[in-house]
Amino acid sequence: MIVTLDFFYYVLGVMLLIVAVMALRDPHNPRRYSSALFWALYAVIYLAGEQLPPVAAGLLMVVMALIAGFGGVALGRYGDRTPEERGTSARRLGHKLLIPALLIPLTTVIGATLLKDVRWHGLFLLDPKNITLVSLGCGSLFAVATACWLTRSTPMQALRESRRLVDHLGWAVVLPHMLAVLGLLFTDAGMGKAVAHVVTSYINMDVRLVAVAVYCIGMALFTIIMGNGFAAFPVMAGGVGIPVLVGVYHANPAVMAAIGMFSAYCGTLMTPMAANFNIVPAALLELPDKNAVVKMQIPTALPLLLVNIALLYFLMNL
Repeated sequence: MIVTLDFFYYVLGVMLLIVAVMALRDPHNPRRYSSALFWALYAVIYLAGEQLPPVAAGLLMVVMALIAGFGGVALGRYGDRTPEERGTSARRLGHKLLIPALLIPLTTVIGATLLKDVRWHGLFLLDPKNITLVSLGCGSLFAVATACWLTRSTPMQALRESRRLVDHLGWAVVLPHMLAVLGLLFTDAGMGKAVAHVVTSYINMDVRLVAVAVYCIGMALFTIIMGNGFAAFPVMAGGVGIPVLVGVYHANPAVMAAIGMFSAYCGTLMTPMAANFNIVPAALLELPDKNAVVKMQIPTALPLLLVNIALLYFLMNL
């Protein structure tokens, strides 16, 4: 293998380390020391994650959470151009501004399909175990290089923009990783068995509609808590889906799993914990209300959850 996933971990680690140095050297950042420490610790996770003992990695994440929780990550000054300069540049480039963004999915598709079996001197060109992620990483690097060429900017300017972006996103950048870990902890701790004990002890699961509703609503609620439908699935599937819907009501496992995930996605629409879907867009658009996206999605999510309950009730035995 020539291009592996670890290479992109190192790229991200170096980028975050540069962001930390920039934050440290920015006198306009009111929390420059704590901000620099936050991004430096995050860089260590990428640069030395596999070499760190699990306890050490966990302590680093706890320290990062404390820094963010006490408002230690603040905005600085990024050398932004004036609105007139940005307008002039936008008019000059026109629709060419879309080229870097389109390069990312295009490169990902080409790498994951046409280049997945390509070898160079007997080695895979791209990591076959992580072909999609590696292709996505290559596409991102191509997009940055193309953006620098189109805008006549330097890689250093790209790093400044990266710093501006991660500073605006703040703790939301780290939240998906922490939630993924939380899902693993819930699974290892036997949360599915605990859920099964609670629902069978206090809820009448002899009524099929009730069992279906508990499963679907539970998927949405756990996703709201953890911000990740994939983390919620093993908990509810192990607690209700498999032992009750499949074991008692003989539901089709494929239907149970598919509609269960759809129900989890309803929870994704209603929680700020799903930061990459709900908080990041608000930060990128600089909306005054960081929960504006969630508030707009709730009227869609609730009726959709009811539809999923109905679908699973009528289709579970197909």
